[in-house]
Amino acid sequence: MLKKEARKITGGLSKPSKMPGPAHNLPAWNCITGQKLVNIPGSVCAGCYAMKNRYRFTNVREAMDRRLQALQDPRWVDAMVTLISGEAWFRWHDSGDIQSLKHLENIFEVCKRTPQTQHWMPTREAQFLKDIDPDKVPPNLIIRMSSHMINQGPVKQWPWTSTVSSQDSERTCPAPEQGNSCGSCRACWDRSVPNVCYGKH
Repeated sequence: MLKKEARKITGGLSKPSKMPGPAHNLPAWNCITGQKLVNIPGSVCAGCYAMKNRYRFTNVREAMDRRLQALQDPRWVDAMVTLISGEAWFRWHDSGDIQSLKHLENIFEVCKRTPQTQHWMPTREAQFLKDIDPDKVPPNLIIRMSSHMINQGPVKQWPWTSTVSSQDSERTCPAPEQGNSCGSCRACWDRSVPNVCYGKH
């Protein structure tokens, strides 16, 4: 499959300026858990960055809606493999989240077919992980279960997590000191790092 066709099928990838590689995003307004959290003061989704600024532009919203619809296309896995192959680092969902167990299974298949790529996927959709054995997750994929509230500790039911703190002393993500960039840090992709703590946006 040619990349041009793959982009047409999937809606293409995003290229977040802070990341070392491309990403796949979906509309934040379709997050199953995030839709509930966005209205809860003190939650990590309150004031969600992916519901404002450039994400509100019509062309951006339409592009993300196309990516959401593309999940139903039977060619989606093949097309994503075509787009990701050759990338060293990849992030799933710089906005949006897992939509279904089938979506998660398809992501697993993409990861298995791109073994040279390190994949990272943050999620708040615990319902799709409750019956997943962490040892069965493709070894080149790290799924980080995100805590729902700011200043809340890591969740207990999953080995890799992420948290958000309002205290600079607790933050482990170095991006604020690096021009809001990952720089050389790859902690989010590193299974030897059990929790990554981000600063409050």
